[in-house]
Amino acid sequence: MRDELLSVGIDIGTSTTQVIFSRISIEDMSSGFTVPRIEITGKRVVHRGRIRFTPLLSPTEIDMEKVRDIVGDEYRSFGVRHDDVKTGAVVITGETARKRNANEVVRKLSEFAGDFVVATAGPDLESIIAARGAGADVYSKEHSAAAANYDIGGGTSNFAMFKNGELASTGCLDIGGRLVRVEGGRIAYIAPKIEELCVYEGIRMSTGDRAEMSVLTHIARIMTELLEMSVGLRAKSPFYPRVLTEEGRDIHLPYPLENMCFSGGVADHIYGGSGGDPFIYGDIGVLLGHAIRASETLSRVKRFSPRETISATVIGAGSHITEISGSTIDYDPELLPVKNLPILKLSPEDEADPESMREAIARKMNWFRAEGRVQPVAISITMKRSPRFREIQDAADAILSGASEMLASGHPLVVVSENDLAKVLGNTLRARMTRRSPLVSIDSIRVSNGDYIDIGLPAASGNVLPVIVKTLLFV
Repeated sequence: MRDELLSVGIDIGTSTTQVIFSRISIEDMSSGFTVPRIEITGKRVVHRGRIRFTPLLSPTEIDMEKVRDIVGDEYRSFGVRHDDVKTGAVVITGETARKRNANEVVRKLSEFAGDFVVATAGPDLESIIAARGAGADVYSKEHSAAAANYDIGGGTSNFAMFKNGELASTGCLDIGGRLVRVEGGRIAYIAPKIEELCVYEGIRMSTGDRAEMSVLTHIARIMTELLEMSVGLRAKSPFYPRVLTEEGRDIHLPYPLENMCFSGGVADHIYGGSGGDPFIYGDIGVLLGHAIRASETLSRVKRFSPRETISATVIGAGSHITEISGSTIDYDPELLPVKNLPILKLSPEDEADPESMREAIARKMNWFRAEGRVQPVAISITMKRSPRFREIQDAADAILSGASEMLASGHPLVVVSENDLAKVLGNTLRARMTRRSPLVSIDSIRVSNGDYIDIGLPAASGNVLPVIVKTLLFV
């Protein structure tokens, strides 16, 4: 059995907006004498939309209609309809994520783009998908090493480190090429944090001033030093905490920084593109790229080439955000798709015995209480491999008892198992329910507390469900 899912990635960034389409191949890798083992076997980009400047109505508002026109134009150009797209993500990044109507724009675009095109935002998720689009995860796995990516765009620099293919750390700085804009040879805009930086460094620069190359080169060099500080290559200055995107959340390096690549629009000028007008994009992105390339401090870390630079985030959103759960799953088709379910994750201690499991679910349900009511969640369990049927029954009873208030409110029961037991657990839950509730039981998906999960429409003749795990916070 072989099937394909058409996926879209839409990246609305500080400087640019781009749409890509990918085909994700799904195949049964088992022999004819075993339980089906369905895996993603290939991901390929089949259409790259033009890179266009992100349209704004004002410094604080995105031009929703023009962004929608860009997306619609790429759908027409590739010759696909809304219904053809089975998965993917709209990602709003950098400074654009802080615009007044950012949430409305990303929500409406996800509805316009397809039934299971999810809306995402947040610096940590952006860091992860950009690093995957750049290939840092694959590099770390192939070289059995720690590898990091810095995605440097118009408004932010997003960091992610992988170890042996597994995510180890994320972080984000307010450093980017479009934080100072230049028009007609004069300074058109200075981001508030860069104004603070100028005061701290004793640099005199104001909106309307002539764009002095020496001054802007100096600012790009200081931005580069702040990047060096973030990865432990330079002592941190008193100003450094001000450029952390999330106050108090510094970049943590669980492993020595040995391998590094760069993606984002600025990366094109780290790896090349040194000639021509330094203000060709109306900002200091070219100068920042040159400063990073010239940094002797950063050159102490082995630098490898990314698979993508400016398109890393949109490639990650379209090709690397979707997982699948299949072969041994149980679900009610009418419930799908479901989006933005928060994860209630049980620890090994919570799963020590049925009573501990029941108490933990009931207790953690209170984390998701709003206005006195329990909200729908996806309950995540691990359980041991090949549990006895008695253990499955005990787990089903504990889940139904612990989630009884949620089920009584009419919410569906969604269970995410890390190990391969979703089918038998789903059947057991159905048999032991005292009242009929919609059910989805999936497995082979690893999640954590703080994650959100989206589950799409069935694919591959109903054998698999596309799943997107949105990790919004890593500490």
